[in-house]
Amino acid sequence: MKILITGATGLIGSKLCQFLIHKHSLIALTRSPVKAASVLPPGTHFITSLDEVDFNDIDAVINLAGEPIADGRWTRQRKQEIRDSRINITRAISSAISAATTPPALLISGSAVGVYGRQPSDVTIKEDFTAHYDEFSHQLCRDWEDAALAAKSEQTRVCILRTGIVLSKTGGALVKMLPPFRLGLGGPIGKGEQVMSWIHIDDMVQAILFILKHDEIEGIVNATAPNPVSNKLLSQELAKTLSRPCIFTVPPIVLKLVYGEMSDLLLFGQRVVPQKLLDTGYRFRHDSIDEALRSLNL
Repeated sequence: MKILITGATGLIGSKLCQFLIHKHSLIALTRSPVKAASVLPPGTHFITSLDEVDFNDIDAVINLAGEPIADGRWTRQRKQEIRDSRINITRAISSAISAATTPPALLISGSAVGVYGRQPSDVTIKEDFTAHYDEFSHQLCRDWEDAALAAKSEQTRVCILRTGIVLSKTGGALVKMLPPFRLGLGGPIGKGEQVMSWIHIDDMVQAILFILKHDEIEGIVNATAPNPVSNKLLSQELAKTLSRPCIFTVPPIVLKLVYGEMSDLLLFGQRVVPQKLLDTGYRFRHDSIDEALRSLNL
């Protein structure tokens, strides 16, 4: 297949490209081809604009572009940057696909479990859940998803990846958690009752490869492990993996003061399960938090 990928140098994209390059022709959209070439595997073709792509000649598009959502306070300007970095490129891709005579057969586009908004810890959320809590993360993901779904047609299958916390030792939320935990100062946030829906980086990549091969999968896909955990349990298991104590807690007021509205991502959660992946036969390599953390060799 000839695959166009955006966000290729990110946490998920860089790992995914290592697998794609062996069987597929890979085109990566990047602002800096020189920087991207130092991260991505040899054989990747780089472009700096979608205008360089003939969408009649592309088999699949994997759209993972977007500024990090949890890097600092959400000022008005920062919120706009987060939105624009996701929605503008997605709209451009959908428009190009729709204008093609022989468009790509598949668009896989990113989203996040934040689309559900904050939810009670006892509510299990599958792909058909609709009682979303209306806040910034929901509005962002809703509009991002709508931009991707505009590409859907009889010729183009669209899959939306509602991704949880990606566990990796090379980036993402876990890397930010490691320093205090390694010092024995880590612990849950508040009571730690908020549910964290997570996925191991290996399963994140393999789930995307699975979707590429399985034409029956379309629409919303929860990209999370089958067993979400409380923030308290995640903290305890991380401390245990590092052979450190877990005796401290992070007062919510501290996060509010430091991060403002963005702290809601840490203070609230969702119990999300990957029903569609399970129903279509995907077998998770890492479905328990303790084993998943151990496998990362932290």
